[in-house]
Amino acid sequence: MKKIEKKDLLRHLYRFAGLKPPQGSNDSDIATRPVIQLLVWIPILGAMPIATYLSTRDAGATKTSFFVVWDLLKSPLIVYFVNFYILHKLFFQHRYWLFAFFNLLMIVALNSQFIWMFIHRHNIPNMPEMTPNMWIGFFSGFLMFLLLNCMVAAIAIGIRHFIRTRQIRQQLKDEQAKHTEAELAWLKNQINPHFLFNTLNNISSLTQIDADAAQDAIAQLSDLLRYAMYETNKPQVAIQGEVEFMRNYISLMELRCNDKTEVNAQFSIPNPQQEIAPLIFISLIENAFKHGVSSNRHSRIDITLQQEDDTLVFTCDNTNYPKDDADRSGSGIGIENTRRRLDLMYANRYTWEQSLENDIYHVRVTLKIKG
Repeated sequence: MKKIEKKDLLRHLYRFAGLKPPQGSNDSDIATRPVIQLLVWIPILGAMPIATYLSTRDAGATKTSFFVVWDLLKSPLIVYFVNFYILHKLFFQHRYWLFAFFNLLMIVALNSQFIWMFIHRHNIPNMPEMTPNMWIGFFSGFLMFLLLNCMVAAIAIGIRHFIRTRQIRQQLKDEQAKHTEAELAWLKNQINPHFLFNTLNNISSLTQIDADAAQDAIAQLSDLLRYAMYETNKPQVAIQGEVEFMRNYISLMELRCNDKTEVNAQFSIPNPQQEIAPLIFISLIENAFKHGVSSNRHSRIDITLQQEDDTLVFTCDNTNYPKDDADRSGSGIGIENTRRRLDLMYANRYTWEQSLENDIYHVRVTLKIKG
């Protein structure tokens, strides 16, 4: 037999009643539907009549049993539904006195026949004289019935509070997800024009030296832009595409380098179809070329990307030639953006190492690809 998950129980109740669960509704929304509430109350109302029928096989006794149960439970039933769908608003608005007043008024109105019988007991034929014990029994029963109605009202408010809390949490979760998605889009949009401007500057310089090489670089840039615009719109992309993108990007960035710069890039990806967040390392590579290359001094950039099972390790070491205050080409937002994206997409699944020793800047990012 197929196991029914707890989260699907309400939807199974809907189908049991021959109804289709509302489209786009979560479990909290479905729980507030009248049909679900009625399905919960039906077994309570039907337990005694069913037991009577099974024991007596007498339709008359079963009918009598049902009306007895209905006379006893119709007041709690109405109290429950009125509190669940109407009076809970007063409670959650902290208007407790008004909430209590309307509940008391409703309970008295629903049981007015008993109050009428008590007031006019002397006019009812064959009504025995009330003895002290009968008075005690009468008031005890009335008090217990009053407490039962109050308990049912409290249960209705408790269930509504539980559902309301879940709805608020779900709304907060949805809003947080939308905020995270918008922030990720904003961070990624900052990356694309950033490397575009730098690459265009490099190609512009190349046109004055080697027009054919500049034309090849433009074609390579076209491939980069195509990938950045059309392939990275998904939350996850294949590592293979990212590696190809980084290779092309490094090749274009080398256009700005002279023979004093040594660039080494190694990629070891045994499972290239596994997926990661798009463009997650590109700002670190860009940062290495911005701050690691000098036109008149020896420069070195070493980039590696290694995959070990479900772990991805990116390292980048470069010589460090800090920009002066007048040069704003390396404002530092790239690293900040990368760390923020890692926080949002790989929370508790990545480690970050960053150091500067002997004029060599080192950064190492370890990602757990599968959560």
